[in-house]
Amino acid sequence: MKQLQLSILDLAIVIEGGNANSAIQRTVEAARHAEQLGFKRIWLAEHHNMENIASSATSVLIGHVAGKTNHIRVGSGGIMLPNHSPLAIAEQFGTLESLYPGRIDLGLGRAPGTDQLTAMALRRSNDAVYNFPAEIRQLQTYFSKENQQSRVRAFPGEGSDIPIWILGSSTDSAYLAADMGLPYAFAAHFAPAQFRTAINIYRNHFKPSAQLQQPYVLACVNVIAADTDKEAHFLATSLFRMFTGIVTNMRKPMQPPVASMEPYWNDEIKAALSQMLACTFIGGKEKVKEELLAFVEETEIDELMTTTNIYDEKARLYSMDILKEVLRG
Repeated sequence: MKQLQLSILDLAIVIEGGNANSAIQRTVEAARHAEQLGFKRIWLAEHHNMENIASSATSVLIGHVAGKTNHIRVGSGGIMLPNHSPLAIAEQFGTLESLYPGRIDLGLGRAPGTDQLTAMALRRSNDAVYNFPAEIRQLQTYFSKENQQSRVRAFPGEGSDIPIWILGSSTDSAYLAADMGLPYAFAAHFAPAQFRTAINIYRNHFKPSAQLQQPYVLACVNVIAADTDKEAHFLATSLFRMFTGIVTNMRKPMQPPVASMEPYWNDEIKAALSQMLACTFIGGKEKVKEELLAFVEETEIDELMTTTNIYDEKARLYSMDILKEVLRG
């Protein structure tokens, strides 16, 4: 059986009592720890107009994290391409690849990563989202050696061997990734509803490409592991409170864990979180191992990417230790 690759996703989330600087320091520590554990990659996500997320300048943060680590792959999970000129992204990631050769990934998403008003402030036109497939192909052209005769070229960038991924949370992205023959990363950590349908579509419709000969599926899920189930569920209340803030649009820095969630949610919020967090694994070593192995066996994914939204930094890093222990032995 092939070895499952392990990776992490990070949004540089600001915790209560912290700020953007301390959030980025936490991201660097997570990246260094993941590297020590032998994880494959760390991805950073583009979000805008969100006071408690410090990863809006994603390319800048990728460069910072890559410079603070030695060999772990660092990339975007993702760059929201309709927010940007493909030429600008080719130049940014060409620069990153020049600085950190063989370590940069470019995951691309269609969603704005923000609210509609902010999206309009970012985007060049209302139609940018509908041009997503064409703009991916334009980006590939800028990276290709065959673009040498063009009047518009990307320097650095031209000739760079930077893996492009399609990110998604719906079946639309599955068809696109399959048609383009690109690896597919699904955001099951917050939008799991169409996950299994989407990866089946991707595998069934996959067309080999110069980048990829066989379909490759990465699933991102939430994992909060501790020595006991009780402790893990206590730590997970920070995650629950964060998602409660998303549902109610009352967002705060990540809050410390609490003994009970009863003061913070109601049945309606619980139902919404149950759907959003369906691909969330919380517990002690044995429980997390059993549930994750069953998930991996059922979905036959090639790579597991995890988010670990824990307030305490030591507990967060220890959860990553447990993840490696239970899946690698």
